[in-house]
Amino acid sequence: MLVPYKQDATERFTMDGIRPARTGLRVAAWVSMAWFLATAWEAKAQGTDTESIRVARGWNLLTTREYLPADFDQEIFDALWTTWPEPLRSRAEQAPIESRRRMAMDRYGLIPHPDDPSRSLQYVVGKDGRWTMSCLACHQGQVAGRPIPGLPNSNYAIETLTEEVRLVKVRQRKPFGHMDMGSLLLPLGTTNGTTNAVMFGVALMRHRDKDLNVVARPLKFDLIHHDMDSPAWWHYAKRSHLYADGFAPKGHRMLMQFLLVKENGPKEFLAWEDEFRDIEAWLQSLTPPEWPWAVDTALAEKGRAVFATHCGSCHGSAGSHTAKAVYPEKIVPIDEVGTDRVRFDSLTARDRRNLNESWFAQSDATRDSATGRESPAGYVAPPLDGIWASGPYFHNGSVPTLWHVLHSASRPAVWHRTHTGYDRDRVGLEVISLESMPVQRLTSAERRAYFDTSKPGKSAAGHDFPDALNEEEKTSVLEYLKTL
Repeated sequence: MLVPYKQDATERFTMDGIRPARTGLRVAAWVSMAWFLATAWEAKAQGTDTESIRVARGWNLLTTREYLPADFDQEIFDALWTTWPEPLRSRAEQAPIESRRRMAMDRYGLIPHPDDPSRSLQYVVGKDGRWTMSCLACHQGQVAGRPIPGLPNSNYAIETLTEEVRLVKVRQRKPFGHMDMGSLLLPLGTTNGTTNAVMFGVALMRHRDKDLNVVARPLKFDLIHHDMDSPAWWHYAKRSHLYADGFAPKGHRMLMQFLLVKENGPKEFLAWEDEFRDIEAWLQSLTPPEWPWAVDTALAEKGRAVFATHCGSCHGSAGSHTAKAVYPEKIVPIDEVGTDRVRFDSLTARDRRNLNESWFAQSDATRDSATGRESPAGYVAPPLDGIWASGPYFHNGSVPTLWHVLHSASRPAVWHRTHTGYDRDRVGLEVISLESMPVQRLTSAERRAYFDTSKPGKSAAGHDFPDALNEEEKTSVLEYLKTL
């Protein structure tokens, strides 16, 4: 019988992440994901059998339903290696097809599907071999090689994948799709694991009316492009409003916002409402992953008290599905939190109002909560359940570990993560820290592997509240955060 992944004492740790001494974490992780797919999270659903069925149906829709036009086909995916630099291209050429596909998955931050490793868990691959991006492209990640449902995909190389798909399409004389064309007009993501998602939304809404009919308007060229880190989906159940500034009401319709390609109109969105109610039910059922390693419980208990005094008024208490959990969903003024404000400044009151007056926010359940939120004061302090797994941190993904969150003066100016490495001591991504970008010339794909905090929208400054703590207190809080 398939069982969820559970760590045991035979595992050892390397720069590549966690590897069991005998069986390998990758195998354990696949078993975990296979179990997850087989049960479709019915055991995670809270409530009636009907709710369990909806949760299972929601996961199935996310992994099998094509809501967007296809991005590329299997022939293109299997030829991507021909665009790679040396010596990677030669290694791929000499490798069997299965290994070559795995190399492609690693390069673009994709997770092989446990039922069929030739395709990705984050794309729906049809019987005709066409690959269609799903929500999981940004919202299905891994920690130390272990896939975790709802975890942000901090490896996703969306811009590199799109660039190299476009090169192969030219060689194979195949037509460009919406991603190929769209990325010529606005950046998709300048650092792997982050995307220009906010500006995607603004650009898409510009050409729709309130009922989502297509409206002919000139292109908008004054967008403030910036990269965002995806939120952990298990926080969805706690929040009433979405996004870093909390302006948009939560609801099944709002989940459809990024399906606004020209092929999808009011008819399609109305037809998909019930399906996205099921997808929302799956989101509501998610619970944060548990820290899989040992915890110093005495130290963590000290950290709990420090956290309650210094952090709890903004971030609340842990526990996604317990009556004891308290989450204030507090907006902290931008000048008080001090984190990068490009995201805050990038949306105008009109941009926010356009979304909140549209069909996406005007269901019976969300209409009242969509008004009066077009001018937020700052950013929402997020819940911290499962925070150990969801690095990098801050809304722009600029801080690699929780240790760096607690030590504002020691945050790296430039950092480069290992592929699946996890830093258990500092709690977060395993990274190589640099004082500046490498001096040698980098390809665009190589450059996106580095996070440069000197770039617009990428500052790691701010949230220096932990500076009030002494080192012993910071150490205890770090231990406590493992338990959330």
